[in-house]
Amino acid sequence: MKQNFKLIVSYDGTRFFGWEHQPTTDMTIQGKLESVLTRMTGLPEDKPVTVIGAGRTDAGVHARAMTCNVLLDTDMTPDEIQAYMNQYLPEDISVNEVKLAADRFHSRFKATGKTYRYSLWYGATKPVFDRKYVAVLDKAPNLELMREAAELMTGTHDYKCFCGNPKMKKSTVRTVDSINIETKGNYIRIYFHGNGFLQNMVRIMTGTLLAVGNGEIKPSDIPAIIESKNRQNAGPTAPPHGLCLMKVDY
Repeated sequence: MKQNFKLIVSYDGTRFFGWEHQPTTDMTIQGKLESVLTRMTGLPEDKPVTVIGAGRTDAGVHARAMTCNVLLDTDMTPDEIQAYMNQYLPEDISVNEVKLAADRFHSRFKATGKTYRYSLWYGATKPVFDRKYVAVLDKAPNLELMREAAELMTGTHDYKCFCGNPKMKKSTVRTVDSINIETKGNYIRIYFHGNGFLQNMVRIMTGTLLAVGNGEIKPSDIPAIIESKNRQNAGPTAPPHGLCLMKVDY
């Protein structure tokens, strides 16, 4: 009998083409998880296990705690499933937790919020050991202007201007509860929390905040940018490697 399992997964997205399974490559997070679980349960490759993720991170984006769920017909315990997966998954993917879940649990539909972190670096030196996880800035941005703009980005809005998919047909209305900018040494970290995010949304919001910090956009321009619903009015899309999914709320 199939049972629903909830998984918490961490991954370094550097060499992967994002979360979502793709027919042309096996280098996706979902694809790697499904491949190992299909082998574990003895299913044929043309009828693989389907892993459902709480979101779809882009190519090069990382995750500390991606939640996913999967229906499995197995006698193995959650601990045995975790041990098997970590034995056969590549070293840049880790299954941190496996638990039995309610039959109705769905990692994407039941999610109530997500926290993303975007990491930046500015200084005379180089972040040699963190270079895959931070975006390096050419100059120091004005953090006070960025915080002022961040306040104006929060709330419930139609965030179409921060969506990287011009053909988006579903609603682009989202609630962003908070955007916090923290500093420590050479690091600038921006934390975004909301009920959901559009494709490239956090990266575009980060690029827009940096444009404000560099004097290219005024904080007072943010409401008009959001109201325009025009991607061209927002800032550039920040590089993927600075972004990390930190937590999914239920």
